[in-house]
This record gives sequence, structure tokens and C-alpha cells, in this order.
Amino acid sequence: METATIHDERTEEGRRLTLHGRLTVRVIEDISPRLREMEDDPVPLTLDLGGMKRVDTTGAWVLYRLVEHRTEQGFITELTGLTPRIEALMAQVGKANQMTTIRHPIRKRHFHLLARIGAWVEGGIYQFGTFLAFLGLTMLALVRALMHPRRLRWLAILRQAEVVGVSALGIVGLMSFLVGIVIAQQGAVQLRQFGAEVFVINLVGRITFRELGVLMTAIMVAGRSGSAFAAQIGSMKLAEEVDAMRTIGMPPIEVLVIPRLIATTIAMPLLAFYGAIMAIVGGTLISWLQLGIPPAIFILRLQEVVPLTDVLVGLIKAPVFGIIIAVTGCFHGMQVEGSAEAVGEKTTAAVVQSIFLVIVLDAFFAIFFTALGWA
Repeated sequence: METATIHDERTEEGRRLTLHGRLTVRVIEDISPRLREMEDDPVPLTLDLGGMKRVDTTGAWVLYRLVEHRTEQGFITELTGLTPRIEALMAQVGKANQMTTIRHPIRKRHFHLLARIGAWVEGGIYQFGTFLAFLGLTMLALVRALMHPRRLRWLAILRQAEVVGVSALGIVGLMSFLVGIVIAQQGAVQLRQFGAEVFVINLVGRITFRELGVLMTAIMVAGRSGSAFAAQIGSMKLAEEVDAMRTIGMPPIEVLVIPRLIATTIAMPLLAFYGAIMAIVGGTLISWLQLGIPPAIFILRLQEVVPLTDVLVGLIKAPVFGIIIAVTGCFHGMQVEGSAEAVGEKTTAAVVQSIFLVIVLDAFFAIFFTALGWA
């Protein structure tokens, strides 16, 4: 690659520099320091550019800076051998060399707050639309898999069912047992004022089978399994394993989402019923110890005051909650991109949104079943 060469000679009139070759951005790094040294040399300077083959904007800027700096200090500088192109480039560079003032945008506090609210609303609407699209794709994939059972990965479904259901029996049972104790104990304290301690059985039975059994179980599954779904799929996204699946013809939704969805949908009713039974056990124990109600009397009274519709309400809500938890966890896992930090962010978002959606759906179910007369 041909570069510029400088021939430096001293004459009686001063100093004469003769440049040959190219003065472009690719070679300016070698020439610019030597020309920069001459900016503060008071000796009259003659710059001969007749041998230059090519000068681009960067070269023109170096020449313009040399002449401009020496002129400002009162040093004599003369350019010879200028071609019209070089002269035009130096003129354009000179016009662009203007002082500018950067004004930072002034945002009023109220407008800034409105902008943040607008951005939050826009992001929420976009996220909600993306979630609905993912939910639709998942439902379509589920229908296709159910129509062709051979496409279902039964080993993966059983594995996920074990992780979501069997492995959660301990924590769900303990939590439900303690919740039953708290409900019975606090209910007894309040009902004792009216001499109606026996109605603790009504309180524990109905609220457990109808609401708290399935709701607390769903919250535990969302925090335990929903977060795991998001983290697992998110890590696979970062490792480009999801893209590899697409490359070899394996649909990621069918391979990763459907087994988790089916397993969670099946496990949730079983866990909810198990959680309700453990809450009843806790309520029975505290009623026996604190109120003197024998377990046999508690169970007989429970059969009288808890209608079958309460049990059905809990069992109907449970699989819907399971679908929401599984889809939300997998959706946020699929949204991971960038760095490992995104895995943590999406995992947190998966848990928060799953619990939020579960509570919102529970409120809708309460209104719906009340309208049906199942109150």
C-alpha cells in the first residue's frame, strides 16, 4: 500500500516540505505526527503538494489544521501545487470547523413522569400482546400433539410431573398444614366471643376446599416450578440450544413447553386436593387441642357443612391455574436474550406475573361461580 512521503529541506527563505503519494485515512497515522510538530515551528513554511496522488477528507483536515494553527500564531505558511480537488476539500473542512453549543433537553418534571407512564403502558401492552401470541401458539401445538399422541414426549411429561408434583409434596403439605392451623386458631379466637367455636369447622372446611387450598398451592407452584421453567429455558436460549432445535427440525414449543404444560395441568389438581386435605388435618389438630373437638366429630361435621360444589370449584380452578403458571414460566424463558442477567430478570418476572394472573383469575372464578349459585 503506497503511503505519503515527506521531503524536508532548509532554504534561505525558511523550511520547505514536499509531499508525495497518498494522504488518506489509512496512512494518516504515520504522517499526522510529523505535520503536527510543525504547527509550533516559527520558521516560514512552504508546503508543496504537487506530488500528491490522492487526498481524502481526513488528509485535507490534517493540512487545514496545520495551516490554520500556524496562521493563528502569525507564522508564515504557503501551500503550492494545490489541485482544485484538494483546495475544495480543505474549504469544506474549514466550513465544518465551527464551534457548536450542545443543549441538553430540558424535561419538565410532569412531562417526564407522563413519559415514563406512557413507556410503561406501551411496554405492558406489547408484553401482553406477545404473551397472547405465545399462548395461542402453545394451544395450537397442544392440539396438534393431542391429535397425534405419538408426537408427545411421554418421558419428558413424566419427568416434569415428578418435578412439579411429587417433589413438591413436602413443601405444599407443610405450608397447607400450617395454614390450616392458623385459620383454625384465629377463627377460634374470634368465634369464642359468641360461643360459636364449633363453626371453626365450617370456616376451615369451606375456605380450604374452595379458595386457600388451590390458591396457596398455585402460589407455591408458581414460585417453585414457574421460576424453574423460566430459568431452564432461558439458559437454553443463551446457550443457543433452542436455535439448534429449530435447525434440526424440532419445534421448541412442542419439545420444551408442551411437556411442562401437560405435567403442570395434571399435577395442579392433585396438589390442590392434597393441600386442602393437609390444611384440614392442621385445622383438625388445633381444634382437638385448643377447642376439645375430637377428630371424629370434626370429620362428621365437615361432611355436613362442606358441599360437594366447594370441592368441585377448587378442582376446576386448579388445572386452569396450572396452565397459566406453565405458559407464563415458559414464555419468559423464551424471552431471555443478551446476557446471564436476563435469566434472573425473566425468572423474577415469571414468578410475579404468574402469581398476579392466578389471583386475578381467582377473582373472576369467584364472581362466575357465585353467579352460577355455587356460593
